Order: sequence, then C-alpha cells, then structure tokens
Amino acid sequence: MKTSYRKALITGASAGLGEEFARQLAMTGTNLLLVARRKDRLEKLAAELTQKHGVSVEIFPADLSRDYDLNCLVEKVRQTEDLDLLVNNAGFGGKSKFYKDETGEAEQMIRVHVQAPAVLTRAALPAMLRRGRGAVINVSSVAAFSPFSGAMYSSTKAFLAMFSVNLQNELLDRGIRVQALCPGLTHTEFHEVAGINKESIPGLLWMKADRVVRISLRALGGRRVIVVPGLRNRLITFLMRCPWTFSVVQWLARRRKVRKMAGM
Repeated sequence: MKTSYRKALITGASAGLGEEFARQLAMTGTNLLLVARRKDRLEKLAAELTQKHGVSVEIFPADLSRDYDLNCLVEKVRQTEDLDLLVNNAGFGGKSKFYKDETGEAEQMIRVHVQAPAVLTRAALPAMLRRGRGAVINVSSVAAFSPFSGAMYSSTKAFLAMFSVNLQNELLDRGIRVQALCPGLTHTEFHEVAGINKESIPGLLWMKADRVVRISLRALGGRRVIVVPGLRNRLITFLMRCPWTFSVVQWLARRRKVRKMAGM
C-alpha cells in the first residue's frame, strides 16, 4: 500500500538513493525540501522536478558533519509545519580503517550517520504528532548486521536500525511510521566515492536504486520497521543473524583471506 505525503525532506538528495527518493516522491505530487552539500546538483534536480511534475522543490545546501549547518537545518525543520516525511539518507562509506584514521573520519561518520538523523527526527516529530500522521525513513544498510563492513560504518548503520525499531515502539498508536531501510549493494555513486571496485563484485548481488526506493515507499504502508530489499539481501541478512550460522559468519570474518576479498 502506498501512502501520499504533502512534503518530504530528504538528506543526501544530490545523488544515489536520495535523488531517487526525490524523483519517486515528486511523481506522486509530494513537495520537497532537498538537502546535500552540492548546491549545483540540488539546483539542477530541483529545476527538473519542478518542471516535470509541478511540485514545489526547495533546496538547502548543507554539510551535516558541521554543527552550524546541522543546527540551521534543525531550525528549518521546526519551522516547516507541513513536513510529514523525513528521509535521513545522507551518508558515506569511509576509506580508513578505524585504527589508521588520522583525519577524523570516524567522528565525521558519527555526526552524519548518528547525530544528524537523531536531531532531525526529534525536530520533525512534534508537528507530525500534532497531526497524528507522518513517517521517518532512516537509510541504514545490511552492513548493520555484518562483520565485514568496517568498525565505524557497520556500527553507525546498526545504530540507525535499532534507533528505528525502538523509536517505532515509542510511537505506537500515534500515527507515525518509522522505517530502517537496509539495502545491500546498490548501483549508485556510493561505492566509487568509497573507493570500492564494483567490477570485483558479482552482478547478481546488485540492485538498482529505483527498485530499492519503490520497496521502501511501499513498505511504509505496512508494519515492518526493518526493511531489507531483495530476496538475496534478506537471505544474506538472515544468515548473518541466525544463531545456527552466526558463529560461522564470525569465524569467516576473522580469516585474513576472506577479509581481503571483502575489501577489509
């Protein structure tokens, strides 16, 4: 079941899943507030969606790893009374092992993956609760359940998954839907930016961004909080979490050859 929304705020909207959320929501007549660092891309996307779908598209250039930018966006959210969908999508994969990180990448990831979704969600909820209607999508990852995806990336994505589950429990019967979208390998710019060689990964493990977003938006009409798109991703997630296979997965994660194959 699909649900319609009046206005959606999407972080990380200049590319990848964020851009695809913007496109699919605009097709349904949802007005948009698009947030990302790259102002030129936001302007181009906003002009295209306004012309094509006749929706109102406002842009808000911001780097969510910076306190000033995040605080300004929080104030904007508080002033946007008709916001009824928040998509916390901004994120990055990182290039450094935790023990080698000398650039503050770990702290930056915590600010973007953990602090920003938490404070933006808290800012958006009061108006949603007054109306008794709204939704929050936190873009997590199958990496939230994986021992192969790096100390900081997996940990921050795991936060988003459990934050969503427990927040939904707090909001039972209040008309607010919370979702942790946990995609696997998806064809976006994400992996190139993170320095991952996509050609070394079998094609059958990949999904297209438009399919991932369709599954996410459709699932908002149901009761699932953790949404893992794609049968293969659900199987992989099951094997990583199942008590019968958990020990085997952990053993594999400690093998040097396996870690090298996984890009660790």
